[in-house]
Amino acid sequence: MKTKLIIALLLLNGLCYAQMAANFQSNLSKRVTIDVKANKISEVLKKISNAGRFYFAYNGALFQQDSIVNLHVKNTPVRDVLDQLFEGKVDYRENAEYIILRYAVNHFTIEAESIVTAENLYAITGHVIDIQTGKRVKNASVYEKRLLQSSITDEEGFFSLKFKGEHKSIILTASRETYRDTALVFLSSINVRPEGYNDPDKEKGAFFDNVLDNLRIGRWFASSKQRIQNMNVPSFLANTPFQASLTPGLSSHGGMSASVVNKFSLNVLGGYTAGVDGFEMAGIFNLNKGDVGVVQVAGGFNVVGGDVRGFQVSGVYNEVRKNVVGVQVSTLNKVNGTAEGFQISAVANLVDKDFKGVQVTGLINVGKEDIAGVQVAAFGNVGAKLMNGVQVAGIGNSVQGTLRGMQISGIFNYAKKNIGFQIGLINVADTSTGVSLGLLNIVRTGYHKISLSGNELINVNVALKTGNANLYTIFLLGKNFVDHERIDTFGLGFGHDFFAGKRLSVGAEATAQQLYLGNWDYANILTKFQTNLQIRIFKGLNVYGGPTLNYYISDAPEASNAKGYKQQITPSGSKTIAGHKAWFGWNAGITIF
Repeated sequence: MKTKLIIALLLLNGLCYAQMAANFQSNLSKRVTIDVKANKISEVLKKISNAGRFYFAYNGALFQQDSIVNLHVKNTPVRDVLDQLFEGKVDYRENAEYIILRYAVNHFTIEAESIVTAENLYAITGHVIDIQTGKRVKNASVYEKRLLQSSITDEEGFFSLKFKGEHKSIILTASRETYRDTALVFLSSINVRPEGYNDPDKEKGAFFDNVLDNLRIGRWFASSKQRIQNMNVPSFLANTPFQASLTPGLSSHGGMSASVVNKFSLNVLGGYTAGVDGFEMAGIFNLNKGDVGVVQVAGGFNVVGGDVRGFQVSGVYNEVRKNVVGVQVSTLNKVNGTAEGFQISAVANLVDKDFKGVQVTGLINVGKEDIAGVQVAAFGNVGAKLMNGVQVAGIGNSVQGTLRGMQISGIFNYAKKNIGFQIGLINVADTSTGVSLGLLNIVRTGYHKISLSGNELINVNVALKTGNANLYTIFLLGKNFVDHERIDTFGLGFGHDFFAGKRLSVGAEATAQQLYLGNWDYANILTKFQTNLQIRIFKGLNVYGGPTLNYYISDAPEASNAKGYKQQITPSGSKTIAGHKAWFGWNAGITIF
């Protein structure tokens, strides 16, 4: 009985180890079966990734996406399949979910020349050699990934590395663009592993493009050796609790600083790291190849190649190449991806994709795609696609797509499609089912009407109506041509149309007019509220008419109007309300356009 129990436990233990081994299996070691003929290479890669349950990451220029290939493999490791597919011209890196492909047609090896071991010291010098040509390779990165020590080969392909402390082994890796990586292992007995040795510790962390090296600011502040290192070793990533630097070239992590994510990073003048997962501060600048959180502070500027989650503060400039969730404070903030949270700046906040939150600036806010939140600017706000919130500006607001919220400006508002609310001196929209409140409301597909009318006081009135049925603006000029009854008038107002059918509608209007009665010494304000029954004769011609309620306020004494102008404005049947005259009247006219 005991023997059976021991056998069962051993079998169970074996199954557990087998399951663990399967779970930790390298993506390049997974076996796949693929049988395709005349398929695009991009489709073949999708089939391989689906079969192996991982993803490929590669530059689109690595190969022609529509190249036609044939592939017939059965239960073959992914590494061998890729070697067959690319004929050895592509190198492979991997992390937990991805296999990263890069162009690597050439092969090289590390040739050690001097190996010195002493107490707490391990020094190695040598050359990196091209296997095909026998020439020495310059600008290759030679590094020990666990100890974060690195060197760049010189014009003669020479490198030199020193390691302090006791180490059972040193694993040197050589990397360079267009070359396959190679590794050399030094044990205490100076045993050397052959070229092509596979490091058992897979690279961890995220894969970062070297976006900072492609930016002018990255080229200015990062040394040439650091940029070469980033091109040679794009996907290696380590984590440490602390780093300090005077400048990007003078760091506690040396040339490997751009491959390290730190919990705490202190840069006296400036630093260049892979990222921050805690706190970073610099006297002038911080450059980060990857992600940053939770707090980043710089006296000058911060430039981040990945995402920012948390607080980013600088005196001059913040730029994030991917996404932001948190708060940015600077003279100028720029996000190339999406942003969610708060942006506060003295000059501008710029977001290339969707923004959700609050932007406050002294000059201009720009969101190139959808915006959900509030934009406040002393000068102007710009939204590209959808504005679902509020824009407040001293000069003007613009939405190149749809306005679902509100625009408030001192001078000008524009929305391609207004289904919200505009308040400004001038409001413009291509189409509108919303409301525009201002001195001039222009809707390209809305009202551009001219009305000719008369009433009991003034026999000729001309009005320009712009806007839409929800709310239109009225500019009004009038003149009474009757001898000794002259009145000149100008004013403005607002109106709203209620539609009962295709031919009948009701319009409600309110206007305020200044009556000129021969001099400008007195204010003579006539306010009219009128309701019109409007009948459409045909497209472009309406006739209308209806009752009016008039309220007249004047500070002119009796008989003060100039000769030839009407002396008695209010009719005999008018009523006194709050010290001023009111009466009912009428108006009738036609509207064209």
